[in-house]
Amino acid sequence: MASEILMPEPLCLVENHPRKGLVVQQEALQVLSEVTQPVVVVAITGLYRTGKSYLMNRLAGRRKGFSLGSSVQSHTKGVWMWCLPHPRKPGHALVLLDTEGLGDVEKGDTENDNWIFVLTLLLSSTLIYNSRGTIDQQAMEQLHYVMKLTEQVRLKAAPGQSEEEQEEDPAEVAPFFPAFVWTVRDFTLRLEVDGEGISEDQYLEKALAVKAGTSSKIRRYNQPRECIRQYFWDRKCFVFDQPAPKRDLEHLEELRDDEIDPKFQQQVEKFCSHIWENSPPKTTPGGRIIKGSFEVNAAAVKEAVKFYQDLMEQRVKLPTETVEELLDLHSQCQQETQELFQKRAFEEDICSFQADLTRQVEDIKEKFLRDNEQESSYKCKAALGDLSRDVDRKLKDGVYNVPGGYKLFKGDLQALVEKYQEVPGKGVMAEAVLQEFLQSREDLDEIILKTDRALAEKEEELKRVREQQERAEEERKTREKEEAEEKQKLQDQVRSLEEESLRLRQELEEGSRRWREEHLRTGGRKAKVPHGTGQVWGSQARAHRRGRGCSDGCDGGDGQFQGGLP
Repeated sequence: MASEILMPEPLCLVENHPRKGLVVQQEALQVLSEVTQPVVVVAITGLYRTGKSYLMNRLAGRRKGFSLGSSVQSHTKGVWMWCLPHPRKPGHALVLLDTEGLGDVEKGDTENDNWIFVLTLLLSSTLIYNSRGTIDQQAMEQLHYVMKLTEQVRLKAAPGQSEEEQEEDPAEVAPFFPAFVWTVRDFTLRLEVDGEGISEDQYLEKALAVKAGTSSKIRRYNQPRECIRQYFWDRKCFVFDQPAPKRDLEHLEELRDDEIDPKFQQQVEKFCSHIWENSPPKTTPGGRIIKGSFEVNAAAVKEAVKFYQDLMEQRVKLPTETVEELLDLHSQCQQETQELFQKRAFEEDICSFQADLTRQVEDIKEKFLRDNEQESSYKCKAALGDLSRDVDRKLKDGVYNVPGGYKLFKGDLQALVEKYQEVPGKGVMAEAVLQEFLQSREDLDEIILKTDRALAEKEEELKRVREQQERAEEERKTREKEEAEEKQKLQDQVRSLEEESLRLRQELEEGSRRWREEHLRTGGRKAKVPHGTGQVWGSQARAHRRGRGCSDGCDGGDGQFQGGLP
């Protein structure tokens, strides 16, 4: 066994790259691929500068190996692996994983810490959580990474759901989680309750007990405890005294056994014995024991999936004009992805990993198809929104609310469609979005048509009324003309009579004047009536006798003329 696993020191398995994130290292994968025995994977996590690396070195049976560091800065970066022959289980390999400390204030990236915690949890068969002091509320709250597991860990993809929409039930994922060991460093309390001693496991369970109540304060207290109880059914606790005086802690790995606190050494031996004897081999959810090549193939799948994702993002410019265009790019990227996977993977159990890779690639392809439709739909709707502004303005201004408005509206709509069809790069949803747009305007189309018809009917009715008014006006004018002519005729007759009357009166006055002159000349003798005058007098006298008046100055009543004649 020793000849098969030759790792004199740990290797970086997962680099925590500032820009690329968590990146699997090929050298470590190569080492794992050569391990043909079942692997027992023991990982440690916890806040930075809590002494995690020291415990992992002791599990490796060495004083040095994983870097301890001596400052307040986090020393271990990413995930480091040490693969060794198992000290208690022949035919097994012990894989120790030392992880970057959580909560590093210099890093300031809690999301990165979350993924390191989740990755460590999924890789291990036993997960050690290392903390200092006591298991109190502060220690519980520092383990807040556990509360995000339902958001980050899934057993499988649900049909029709994106990864962001899924959330697993703790009861479903808990059977696949590792055994949980809480190690408390520099423990300062007595293990007793009400004066009676308790075990370390009892101390942990007491610390995980929840309180009754529903207040926000109680919910905050209970939440991390409930998560640990739900996710980790196999729980164990170890407490450690301070190993040496504070001045010696900076170089703990260099101290001799007689320089280390004996009680601490006993506690470490007890801890290591438990891990060596009780940590199970890493298995798949189906219960299959994992070997080194399995880990390599799993990593190869992950790398290939990321490779495919990156290729598609580089080559696919959304939206594509057709679905076929996107599928052609998918086929090219898929082929290159399969070639990469074949180079990275090992033949053992490759078929199941090949199927897993195909499934994940298919899921990504389907997401690209959905994103392609969504991007195309967004672009098409934006184009229609811009093109329809003029029509919408005319609608608002009532331009179509006139006879013939429907024809004008249909013409503008047709012009809009023609301009839309000329817009480049609309993508696969161009026709569907256009039809949706036109269907959304069908009610408006019907309203404008009805309005047009109603206005046309009113216009026709108004035309008839106007024609009637014009005819009536013509008739009125004709009547007025006839009345004016009749009035003029009557006025002419009156004027003629008035003129005749005036002439007669003038003749009478002239006759009377001449008679008076004659009368005065003859001295009262009977004068001969001038020719024509007697006739007038006679007619006037007859008129007086008949009782009619005279318009020539006769008083009509005393038988005398106004001129003084008898």
